Amino acid sequence: MSGNWLDKNIRNLHPVYFALVMATGIVSIAAKLKGFDLFSQLLLWLNVGFYLCLWLFYSIRLFRYFDEFKADCFCFNRSVGFFTVIAATCVLGSQFNIVASNAELATYLWCFALALFPVIFYGVFTCLTIATNKPGLEEGINGGWLVAVVACQGLSLLGSQVANQFTHPDIVIFIATTSWMAGGILYVSLISLIFYRSIFLPMTPQEYTSPYWINMGAVAISTLAGTQLILHGLDIGFVVEMMPFIKGLTLLFWATAFSWIPQLVILGCWRYLYKKIPFQYSPMDWGMEFPLGMFTVSTYMLARVMHLDWLSIIPEYFVYIAVFAWTFTIFNFARTALQSRHTNTLSNVR
Repeated sequence: MSGNWLDKNIRNLHPVYFALVMATGIVSIAAKLKGFDLFSQLLLWLNVGFYLCLWLFYSIRLFRYFDEFKADCFCFNRSVGFFTVIAATCVLGSQFNIVASNAELATYLWCFALALFPVIFYGVFTCLTIATNKPGLEEGINGGWLVAVVACQGLSLLGSQVANQFTHPDIVIFIATTSWMAGGILYVSLISLIFYRSIFLPMTPQEYTSPYWINMGAVAISTLAGTQLILHGLDIGFVVEMMPFIKGLTLLFWATAFSWIPQLVILGCWRYLYKKIPFQYSPMDWGMEFPLGMFTVSTYMLARVMHLDWLSIIPEYFVYIAVFAWTFTIFNFARTALQSRHTNTLSNVR
């Protein structure tokens, strides 16, 4: 019976589930920076389990349920979830580098993410380009599309951190810099469509879901990636020449992330308090927890590299929001899984 339940969940596994690894990893890093070492280490090894299990489940799904897997590749609401694989690999690598001080394993994960990037990035966009049945903008786009930006910035973030592990760190920093800039351009392109969809097209409370928090999360990780270029590119000639530009763009990213937070909170209150939409767990909820943790870490690092000590007061308290949100969601994830298994068992008995 449990096998049937697991088999059914693997068959319907949403591509976005690697966001669980992204959220757990960044909250672990935030906890480490706050000094919660034991909790941070616990989340690291928990995240390793999440990462390996998800690769196992997706591999089974690829070979056993290829038709469903292929359908996801051409689905405008699900295919972008595959970008979380790249982002999760980079966040886990950064987690090993910062929490476990294991730069060697972080380097292997960056190389793996670099190999995955062209396959997933161009594979997803090619599938969506050649798809015959295309939805309108109203049905086809939401904040979840910005995970593509997160993938670019994750590659930049981890690349900067492990560049000194290579014989030619300047090449790695060049990849990190160009990936960071490409992610920034992609954000401008996508957020314009998302903003247009939100403002000028009808939007119901049911449509306003957690992925819209990636509006903020994508520029939060862009901020963090920028701070890592500033920290690790000081000995690289072309980075030194561009340093004022990099610092200015990094601050621009942070300001954009910060400006999104009040709007996202207001819309959340509109959905859950005013319209009284009941809260139900969805794998896309990790798209909210990740931005909260990422804003905490990016603000901490921005205050450090820009020597804005007074700015540190934000992550000092924001970390508790990120930890609470992660704990709340992991609890609902576990509860939903247990309820689903119990329901499946009862239906089999009957």
